[in-house]
Amino acid sequence: MTIWLAANLAPVMFSALVLFLLIGYPVAFSLAAVGMLFGWIGVELGLLTPALLQALPDRVFGIMRNEILLAIPFFTFMGLVLERSGMAEDLLDTVGRIFGGVRGGLAYAVIFVGALLAATTGVVAASVIAMGLISLPIMLRYGYDRPLAAGVIAASGTLAQIIPPSLVLIVMADVLGRSVGDMYKGALLPGLLLTGFYVLYVFGNSVVRPHALPALPASARTLRGRALAWRIIVALIPPLALIFLVLGTIFIGWATPTEGGAMGAVGALLLALAKGRLTRAVLVQAMAATAKITSFVVFILIGSSVFSLTFRGVSGDLWVEHLLLGLPGGALGFLIVVNLMVFVLAFFLDFFEIAFIILPLLAPVAAKLGIDLVWFGVLIGVNLQTSFTHPPFGFALFYLRSVAPPAVRTADIYWGAVPFLGIQVLMVVLIVAFPQVVNWGLDSTAARATPTQVTIPDQGGGASLLDSQEYDGAFTVPREGDGQ
Repeated sequence: MTIWLAANLAPVMFSALVLFLLIGYPVAFSLAAVGMLFGWIGVELGLLTPALLQALPDRVFGIMRNEILLAIPFFTFMGLVLERSGMAEDLLDTVGRIFGGVRGGLAYAVIFVGALLAATTGVVAASVIAMGLISLPIMLRYGYDRPLAAGVIAASGTLAQIIPPSLVLIVMADVLGRSVGDMYKGALLPGLLLTGFYVLYVFGNSVVRPHALPALPASARTLRGRALAWRIIVALIPPLALIFLVLGTIFIGWATPTEGGAMGAVGALLLALAKGRLTRAVLVQAMAATAKITSFVVFILIGSSVFSLTFRGVSGDLWVEHLLLGLPGGALGFLIVVNLMVFVLAFFLDFFEIAFIILPLLAPVAAKLGIDLVWFGVLIGVNLQTSFTHPPFGFALFYLRSVAPPAVRTADIYWGAVPFLGIQVLMVVLIVAFPQVVNWGLDSTAARATPTQVTIPDQGGGASLLDSQEYDGAFTVPREGDGQ
């Protein structure tokens, strides 16, 4: 039994993690507990040395010192301040008045405002709840089909998952060791295409089922002419300016994502102050929610670091690598299996959990197959978006259910989400079939992939830091007989 356990410790460890998650233990503590338990088992079996576990404090402090992760509380705080200050309500009201005379106009307004909120908040829960509270009662009042209205709101809110400044893109950039700016550039076009597909779906419904998406009556459109133009300037220009401030400076290289997030947080405070809505209650609620979300992410990251340290120590990364490299079809077969696996796991796991647990195991295999990791990260990000619209476990569906009026049944929300889930899956297929959808705005991947060799004279003596596997291939050290 001991010999079998020593030979199969990696798959047993992974199975134990799955068991803990299925039982319902918190993810962060499940990861850390399994990592520590199997670290002790590995030491007892002679597979690991106690010195390996001494690296844990350095890993934890490394996470706390990671400046990239500072962007998460900044962007979260920015989004929550804007949502609490009523910007979402102003946007929906204004865009609804613009499109109100068009059949399906309220649905178009929800989609466009969902994209704008995604580009300013990056928080799915805030977008779905805000639009569910404001738009859904109005859509029902004017005779919109209930499943379609619910599906539009749930799907539009999930655009915050993929349109920058998405929180999950920040996490994946850190896990993959790639630039957050590159992840943002790669995800921008897929996010805009997804928005366009939602609009096309609504337009198709307005042609085939015009009774399901009626135009607003003239009595409901009271603002016209200069009054409407002034409303557009007041409600639309400030968030658009904030989008440029945050994303524009990151894309053109004037600011890092952390600096852009800090500017966004200050900009959100200034917007709330300009509207006269920067109250003590707004600040307290935004700061409390930001602390909860950031702590959630950091604790999962610490737990995943403990798990991955032990898992790699027992050669779990090699076990996963051999499993996935042996798939038929090469890179395409790998992508098909991985996307199916992520799609299924999204039924049960949160997107942060998949990014921290599964992605570190997949990334080395993708790199060995020659897959660009920025493109791979965006592909997984689009796939993870389906986790919000999966019936019956989609988080966006739960958010909408919590604020939907009693007239909207849970079945209406589920059936309304299914077509948009299909559109999200179609987007995954398009990215695999046409990689340039992601790569169009990126610099040459070849230039980034070429390592810089540094030649260091031999200092003599025994093993040094340069002999560590962590620096394997990064330095060229001349030895006798090398001809250097």
